[in-house]
Amino acid sequence: MAPLHDEEKAASRSRPSNRSGIELARRQRSRSMERTNSMGLISGQVSPSAKLPTDFRTLSIHVHDTMDGRTDLDVKKNRDVTDLSELEWHSLPASEVCTRLQVSPKRGLDGQMASRRLSQHGKNVITPPPKRWWRKLFKYFFGGFGTLLLVGSIICFLAWKPLGEPAPQAPNLALAIVILIVILVQAIFNAWQDFSTSRVMSSIKSMLPADVLVTRDGNQIRIPASDLVLGDVVTISLGAKVPADVRLLEVSSDLRFDRSILTGESAPISGSVDTTDGNFMESRNIALQGTLCTSGSGIGVCVGLGDNTVFGRIAKSAARDRPGMTTLEVEILRFVLIIAGLAFVVAVFIAVLWGSWLRRDHPGFINVPTLLVDCVSVMIAFIPEGLPICVTLSLTVIAHGMYRANVLCKSLSTVESLGSVNIIASDKTGTLTQNKMTVSNIAIGDARYSSADAKDMAVKGGSEGQNIQILAAVSALCNDAIFDASTTDMPVELRQVNGDATDTGLLRFAENILPTAGLRTLWREVGKIAFNSKNKFAIKLFSTTNSDDAAPMPVSSSERFYNSDYLFLVKGAPDILSRRCSHYVDQSGQVIPFDSAALTYMQSIQEDFAGRGQRVLLLAKKIITGKELDEEIISDIGQLEEHLLTLNQGLTVVGLVALVDPPRHDTEETVRICRRAGIRFAMVTGDFATTATAIARQVGIVTTQPSELKHLSDLPHDKPLDQIAPYDETKEYDDPVRSLVLSGAEMITMTESQWKQTLAFDELVFARTSPQQKLQIVRSLQASGCTVAVTGDGVNDAPALKQADVGVAVAGGSEVAMEAADLILLNEFSSIVTGIKYGRLCFENLRKTILYLLPAGSFAELMPVLFNVLTGIPQALSSIQMIIICAATDVLPALSLVMEQPEADLLLRKPRDRKTDRLASWKLICHAYLFLGVLESLTSFIGAFFFGFKVQNGIGFSQLWLKYNGTDIDPASLSEFLNQAQSIYFFNLVVMQWFNLLATRTRRLSIFQQNPFTNPATRNLYLFPAMLAALAIGCFFSYVDFFQRVFGTRGVKAQYYFLPMAYGIGMLAMDELRKWWVRKYPKGLLAKVAW
Repeated sequence: MAPLHDEEKAASRSRPSNRSGIELARRQRSRSMERTNSMGLISGQVSPSAKLPTDFRTLSIHVHDTMDGRTDLDVKKNRDVTDLSELEWHSLPASEVCTRLQVSPKRGLDGQMASRRLSQHGKNVITPPPKRWWRKLFKYFFGGFGTLLLVGSIICFLAWKPLGEPAPQAPNLALAIVILIVILVQAIFNAWQDFSTSRVMSSIKSMLPADVLVTRDGNQIRIPASDLVLGDVVTISLGAKVPADVRLLEVSSDLRFDRSILTGESAPISGSVDTTDGNFMESRNIALQGTLCTSGSGIGVCVGLGDNTVFGRIAKSAARDRPGMTTLEVEILRFVLIIAGLAFVVAVFIAVLWGSWLRRDHPGFINVPTLLVDCVSVMIAFIPEGLPICVTLSLTVIAHGMYRANVLCKSLSTVESLGSVNIIASDKTGTLTQNKMTVSNIAIGDARYSSADAKDMAVKGGSEGQNIQILAAVSALCNDAIFDASTTDMPVELRQVNGDATDTGLLRFAENILPTAGLRTLWREVGKIAFNSKNKFAIKLFSTTNSDDAAPMPVSSSERFYNSDYLFLVKGAPDILSRRCSHYVDQSGQVIPFDSAALTYMQSIQEDFAGRGQRVLLLAKKIITGKELDEEIISDIGQLEEHLLTLNQGLTVVGLVALVDPPRHDTEETVRICRRAGIRFAMVTGDFATTATAIARQVGIVTTQPSELKHLSDLPHDKPLDQIAPYDETKEYDDPVRSLVLSGAEMITMTESQWKQTLAFDELVFARTSPQQKLQIVRSLQASGCTVAVTGDGVNDAPALKQADVGVAVAGGSEVAMEAADLILLNEFSSIVTGIKYGRLCFENLRKTILYLLPAGSFAELMPVLFNVLTGIPQALSSIQMIIICAATDVLPALSLVMEQPEADLLLRKPRDRKTDRLASWKLICHAYLFLGVLESLTSFIGAFFFGFKVQNGIGFSQLWLKYNGTDIDPASLSEFLNQAQSIYFFNLVVMQWFNLLATRTRRLSIFQQNPFTNPATRNLYLFPAMLAALAIGCFFSYVDFFQRVFGTRGVKAQYYFLPMAYGIGMLAMDELRKWWVRKYPKGLLAKVAW
């Protein structure tokens, strides 16, 4: 017997990490999605019932890949994946499991051993994530520019006291307090933007059972589920939630588990004592924690507890923060580092100058407190304190705008990511198409009929009519859809149907041929296997309720059928089922051997239908004699399902049914706009390659001639990687394109070289793909440097949606897909264009915001400090006024830029290159500093020193230049004159920022082309109230007596409002001339350096 601790280590490997949905299976999936307020989702109100299945699906795929040796390095580092792939509990015989856990399946554990294990390993509970409130608070207050500002505030306090004694300066204290207020305001906005996952974990607790029935010391007792230990033998009964990961030892024939909490799929899973899958998560002899027993009962032994269960691992994964940073977060961090670096360099430069020169040559010019305040002034000058507020409100405004356009944005930080997407990998059914299946053609033997012709032939009767009726009967019986009882009096096409799109189309077709309700009363369903993405077929087994000797449809008059026999019906993919067929019904109703010639002809019909964009299903039947199925097998649902799979051969082909799912009315135009915006489109579908290609042509994803379409055979198997050119991102919309179609079977055989060649194509269609392959496609595209958006609506799309840079779900699809996605299209597929436009607009408007903030809030504030230190002239702008500009007067105008409408050419530009096109590029910084900043600083210096000192007070510039406090002017008078000059400098910046605001509204277009007044498409009525508000705030701090005494601010004469207006008009005219030149010579030097 193995030592217990070794076995418990092995048991501890039973941990998964995926997302799942609670009792989602019990709900109708066809319900329409309510328009949830987007801000509610943003704030973190997440439904764990939809959140968990995504993680489950992804983890299960990773485990499968790891077991098959196909896992990449990043996945191998995931401990959950490694542990689960190494688990053996499901593959061991029940006796070996009990031996390893030192437990008797009849007596259970003895009480003393259970107590020891409980004290050794702890409770069977999922550890809640640490609150880390201190870390959160630290991030709120000191993230971004917060640390620099705090350091500045501390320095100001020190400069006030004790370094400022015996005559501490009140402005230093005021500056310190104002900086703290700015930090507090930023922290409030940071906290508002952040959302906590604590609601997810608290709701997860409600999904687990409170107590459980266990066997200990030979007695059945009820204990709290949290007291379970490894090796406990538990009894699972109807309605009970599974308390741990349990290896089943005994099961009733009807034991069923609802795993929808983990998988998001509604079909109950039968329990088994034997392994059914090499993956611990998928094997039916493992009852997973949190799942619900919907029928039957069973006994099992606990092999995974608490955090080590599949559910526990997934729950902890669901509560973790999103890994990594979004593109916008990366850009903002980069900007913060640039600004912090510049501020540090300049502050060090000033300190070095003071220590090596000023302190020695001009000892009375700058003392230590003044030096510290100068360094703080440098920080204040460089840091645009209003930026964090602008970023948060910008994302919020954009998210609300997207919501009004029927795009639900679930996370503020991913709003911008859609704007940088350069390839969209889209599912077909329900995304590009309407998901409204209609039977368009059928084929029986050599004969083909349209659905209208089939209806006419069925009415006429004869052998052909009977064949069509049999096909319709199979369509109606091998079908889970039903007509809504309240609409049965309506025409068939108008009736409400409860069921999926395919079954709905088949049921409507059948009802047009014969009355399906009456037909269904003649048969009793005995067993079934639902359609799934692995099997790609559905099976139903019926016994007749008809007491007459004549068997009802779809049994033909020539077939022998007794009341004790069973009718076996199958529908599914022709390429899968054709291998299981031995006969087919020809046009005359005769049953003929299904030989290679018949198979070839059937495949030609399938290709013809698929080439028109139709989905083709094969319908087959078989009569099972009563001797082949005894009552014991039928009463044991688990055995019955396995037996049905063994019976699925020797079938008779009844016919082919072709269903058409028309593209959405807006799909073609959406694809065209996206491609015109430089975004590639790839179709990723589970349908046949021929059908997928036909639909891709209809919607514009594939535009090349059929003869030019490439396949795997056209890709060299071992072409050197360094000889494969990557996709040309500079390609224009009208340039020649290359198209490639691949199937899932071909993807399995592809080499690394062929994958690299694949990713260089302009138009891609991936057909017959599994969920694992969808995930592989997304990862391959990302590895090649693409920013990938994935659209989908099914449970199996969830892993790919989560992996993508931006997951886009379609409302009305599965709740699991919508939870995995970042954006949800609430109405039309064309809404994705709106999402792309708003994503790009978000980035553009944030760039404009930064460009607006930098000239006055950074450069024009830095210049007074530098000129003061270098030339000895008085500092033309006080530190308090710097704060007022950054955190008050500039904020509302900057926010008004958030409301800017997109420029006309926004969707004609290429997607942003995340590696080169940065939020704060060197072009933008040069434009802000060397063009706008220089003009604003120069005119402000003129205002301060010419008008402020010379005109108003008769002090010439020469009396101040290089004086370093050595001037003969009365210090008290000079202080007052300086306050007046600083206020002129201040108001010059405030007013000139009006014209900076108008200039930075567009990158290339003139103000007359992007008219902010009259044109509804370009109007921004927030600009002018924001301008006036900025001036009002400046006047408030300059004219109120309290602020004049504490901050040293002053009011100015009327002429100093109009002079900066004249300067501003000149600056705006110069920028208009620059934009005109860029438009006229788009490839010229000025255009290349333009922001």
